[in-house]
Order: sequence, then structure tokens, then C-alpha cells
Amino acid sequence: MLKFLNNLFDENKKILKNFTPLIKAINELEPEMEELKDDEFLAKTEEFKNRLKQEATLDDVLVPAFALVREAAKRILGLRMYDVQLLAAIAFHKGMVAEQKTGEGKTLSAVPALYLNSLAGRGCHLVTVNDYLARRDAGWMAPVFARLGVSVGVIYSGKGEQPALLYDPEFEDKSQSDERLRHLKPVSRKLAYEADITYGTNNEYGFDYLRDNMVQSLDEMVQRGHFFAIVDEVDSILIDEARTPLIISTPDTEPTDKYYQFAQLATLLSLDTDFVIDEKFKSATLTEHGIAKIEKKLKINNLYEKDFEIIHHIENALRAKSLYLKDRDYVVKDDQIIIIDEFTGRLMYGRRWSEGLHQAIEAKEAVKIQQESKTLATISFQNYFRMYEKLSGMTGTAETEAEEFRKIYGLDVLVVPTNQAIQRDDKADVVYKNTRAKYAAIAEEVAELYQKGQPVLVGTTSIEKNQIVSQLLKHK
Repeated sequence: MLKFLNNLFDENKKILKNFTPLIKAINELEPEMEELKDDEFLAKTEEFKNRLKQEATLDDVLVPAFALVREAAKRILGLRMYDVQLLAAIAFHKGMVAEQKTGEGKTLSAVPALYLNSLAGRGCHLVTVNDYLARRDAGWMAPVFARLGVSVGVIYSGKGEQPALLYDPEFEDKSQSDERLRHLKPVSRKLAYEADITYGTNNEYGFDYLRDNMVQSLDEMVQRGHFFAIVDEVDSILIDEARTPLIISTPDTEPTDKYYQFAQLATLLSLDTDFVIDEKFKSATLTEHGIAKIEKKLKINNLYEKDFEIIHHIENALRAKSLYLKDRDYVVKDDQIIIIDEFTGRLMYGRRWSEGLHQAIEAKEAVKIQQESKTLATISFQNYFRMYEKLSGMTGTAETEAEEFRKIYGLDVLVVPTNQAIQRDDKADVVYKNTRAKYAAIAEEVAELYQKGQPVLVGTTSIEKNQIVSQLLKHK
């Protein structure tokens, strides 16, 4: 581990050293950019596009393009980008993950890279973790892009069939209390994707891709390819949620009382004796003893000869009983099962588990069973984001996942230094032999600080782990 970290930081210093001449060149152009009149910014953008048509590359126009963006942001937002923000922007353009400490301005750092790549005319995507950030960041940065002649769209999950927005300085929604959201005009999702830069969440990009693969004609497709993307909170989306499947399903068959029967049968089976579970893959498998018990209850000689559908329903009932818990994985509200997002804790209205699992949970909780669904299209976040020709990301914590980023996505990590010397005392990571020891140490530490009257923020990766910590703290 020590060797890996030493190599990482040696490589980090080397990359920073290679980028330094570019930062110096950008700074040297600052006096020239300050001389530009407001209406000359558009002409500069056209100049860059013409150079690209004459076989220049994006790297060839990086320095003047970044200098132009910094000047535009300074005039529009009153914010002059620090050199370290430009370093991060270069990393994004090069298809890297940039680690920037909290408060170092990731939102603004993305702007030069998005602008530069938008000059190719193929569309750039900024991926956020929720709808509010997508709209806020787009509305906040759009005036800078508008000065440069670049259009900005937003896609989000909201009311309407395909909720989407386009920045329009002439439009004003006075109902918005947040000034940054007032000039975002409702448009079709296709128009939002046709903008030079599109902001949106990882879920919406993935579902739009699936929907595009189900349309009857090319005219109905909304996305126009996967050229360049910057992923915010990249470690969460590309590592923690990498295997999360996005699924589009359709109603299949009418529900029957069989779900209630199998839910009742599942209550008669014991963990380890009659069935075993795999928590990682969220699966349940019958043991020989369990098979014999079910055959006796159902009065059949051979369960596997009779009907494979019975096994499928029993295993779903066992999964519902042992792996999907009320108020952790779902809530019961208005006689419906509402899924809880394990990463955010938010209720996911309208989402359902597929292949009969949702019905098994409905039977377990004795609520009305809805129609079964059949999977039409599915893709994981990992497979979706690997389709981009150039992928980059930003986060406050990427260094620890550097090896995974490199192996899975071919992404190098650049640790960007802070603009000023950091005052916060960042302690080194403490590694434990097993999960139990780790959580016991967390509880002990919190208990000691609690006695001093010191508040503690404990962050975990899921609702389930929150509850483990909660139980330990209650015990103390």
C-alpha cells in the first residue's frame, strides 16, 4: 500500500509539472482577454471553431479558450478562476478524475473543460447526483456560456412526460425564488440534448439511453451520442453505484393470490436450515432440507420436476422476508410499497422491483398486489458511462479509489492542490481487520466525544449501515 501511494504521488507531481506550462500560458493571455469588448467573445468562439475545421485539435486551442472562459466568468460572475481550478479543468479535458477539496470550486472548474469540448459540436454532459444541483449549476453557469455563444440545457426527473429546460436570458419564471433558476425555459428533452452542454443526473441519462433503444424511429431518439462527460461525485456514481441496474419494465400478467400463499409458506422456513442467503447479491437459495419441507407442504414428489415457477416464487418470498426490510429498504405508504434509495434515503415513487420481487414484498406486508412487470431494457451505470469517448470526473475523495478508476474505466486520478494552505487537520485513514471492529471503534469514538459535548457527523454509504451505527450508539 505504501509503495502504491508513493508511486501515486510521484505520478501526481509529474502530471502537475506537465500542466504548469499550460497554466503559465493561460495567465500570460489574461491582459489580452481583458481588452476584449463584451460583443467580441462570440467572435473568439467562432475563431476557435474555424481553427478546428482547419484540422487544429482541441489541445491546440486549449490555452486561449481557457483564458477566454476565465475572463467571461470574471465579468459575469465576479469570480476569477484560481490556477488550481484551471489545473482541474485541464484534467477533465484530458479524461481524468480530479480530486478537489471541499470548497475549492468544482462547479466553476468544470466550465472551461465543458466550453472547450463543446467547440467540437457533439454535445457535452455534466452529470450531477440530484435534480436540484443539475438545475442550479446549469442556471448559475449558463450566463457565462451564453456570453461565449454556447447553449445550455437541463434534463431532470419532474412533472411532465419528458421534463427538460433550456437557458434563455429573454425568458423569466418569476415563480422561482432562486435567481439562478429563473431563466431556464421548459422545452422538449430532445432540445435539451441538442444544446452544446447538457446538465442532468446519472439516472436520467441512463434511462434516456434505454428509452432511445426502444423507439420505433430515429426521430424519436433524444440523445445524440456519448462524446464527453464530467461526472460529479464520481466515486459515488462510478464505484459505489456502478452495479446498480437501471430497468425499464412493462406490465406483464395480472397478479394472483399465489403471492400471499408463498409469503405464508416463507414464514415456515428457517434461515440456514431451510434456506441460505447471499447479502451481496441479494439472493436466497433453498437447502435440501428446505426443498423436502416444501415438497411435503405442497404434496408434490419432486419440486424441480413439477414447476420451476414455484421455486422462483418461493425464493422471491424468502428474499422479501430476509433481505428486504421495512423502513430500511422500503416503506408502506397509502397501501403501497415505496422503495427507499439506499444511497440517499429518499423515497423513490413510481419505481418497482422487477421479476415478481415487488409483488412478494406486497404479499409479505399484506397490501394490495399490483400487476407484475416484465423487463424491457436494462443497463448498469458502469456499462453506460463506459460508452463515452472521453469520461472525466470530480470529487473530494478519489485518491483512495485510484486503482479501481484505472482498472475499470482507464481513468487516472489527479489530486489537485488547494488554492491556499489547508487549515483543517485531515487525519490519516484507520484500517480495521473486519467490519465489526470498525463499527465498534466508531461507536467508542462517538461516545467519548459525546461526553465532551462535541457533535459528530457520521457518514456511511447506505441506510443499512446507518442503522448498524444507530443500534451501536443506542446500546452505548
